[in-house]
Amino acid sequence: MKIKPINLKDIRAYPLHKRPSKVSVDDFGKVFHKGSSFLTFLESLPHILSAKELRELVSSVALAFHQKRTIVFGLGAHVMKVGLNPIVIDLMERNIISAIAMNGAGIIHDAEIAMVGTTSENVESTLVEGSFGMAKETGEGLNLAISEGSKFGMGLGESVGNWLIKENFPHNNLSILAAGVRLEIPVTVHVAIGTDIIHTHPSMDGAAVGAASHLDFRTFCSIIATLEGGIYMNLGSAVILPEIFLKALSVIRNLNLKLENFITVNMDFIRHYRPLKNVVERPTKMGGKGYNFIGHHEIMFPLFAAALIEEIEKN
Repeated sequence: MKIKPINLKDIRAYPLHKRPSKVSVDDFGKVFHKGSSFLTFLESLPHILSAKELRELVSSVALAFHQKRTIVFGLGAHVMKVGLNPIVIDLMERNIISAIAMNGAGIIHDAEIAMVGTTSENVESTLVEGSFGMAKETGEGLNLAISEGSKFGMGLGESVGNWLIKENFPHNNLSILAAGVRLEIPVTVHVAIGTDIIHTHPSMDGAAVGAASHLDFRTFCSIIATLEGGIYMNLGSAVILPEIFLKALSVIRNLNLKLENFITVNMDFIRHYRPLKNVVERPTKMGGKGYNFIGHHEIMFPLFAAALIEEIEKN
């Protein structure tokens, strides 16, 4: 049977100007002119998709700051490896950041920066010869700091931060952990045993690491309990911190503490499953909003921080 092509002569059309459209020239970006302010640049971005959401986020974080709400940053180690410590510390000194969470790799890069001003070894070459992760000062120093701090009932982040300050390393001014102690801003550290290079050293005390990290998890839960109306930003952690955040949220709601309306943010250079589900989508089902921004940290986070400072200081 031969099928005849459909006849289109009776198709109904309508005027273009009456159709609802998602894009308007009113939302287009504007040309940047030499000498204009950064805030002008931000406003010149298109009012479309992620550019629009970035402005929304900046306004929301600024509002949370002015309302003295809790603003928590979860930092993957990549944040330190791409040189963002000064920008994070500046936000801490401005009292914008209420608390910070790290994974175990975070303390390694942060401490090495404080100790010698360099970090991030060449894994490919050192793995071949079996020297990957075997830097003496990193392993012995951090393991000692954790063991000693645990004896005095300190969490892992506080233990390392206090050790850095005690040792008075030459680049302590660039350490997020040292800044946390100095500014009395909690920095919690959440460890998966075996994932960090210091776990391969004979000085590793598994009991101390476990106790200190579990104490930090409980502290993190107390911080998240104050997140109503606040902000949680996951910056560069693909697995550990999204899982920690989700469990902390479950603890808070299990204890019947109110936590419904808050904003979550994920910023990373790759789209990952856990941050999308455990930070952006699942936690905000009861209220608030989740944002997901994909881009290189070393470009995206400084732009966000600059926009946030401009927004806060214009009010």
